[in-house]
Amino acid sequence: MNQVDARGYSCPEPVLMTKKALKNGTPLVVLVDNETPLQNVRRFAMNNGYQVTWKEVGEDYELTITK
Repeated sequence: MNQVDARGYSCPEPVLMTKKALKNGTPLVVLVDNETPLQNVRRFAMNNGYQVTWKEVGEDYELTITK
């Protein structure tokens, strides 16, 4: 499973990292450390036809993106 660790990056970097990683297919796990990139990555993926689930992992968020 592909994974992007975008913790510590501010937008739009997590979205750009996700877009690049999706070229390698799904499922893709994206780790972010606050709600702004969580919402931006989720919105980007859903607007591009992907399904997104997420959960809190400690103080971080883990998004799973599938087609």
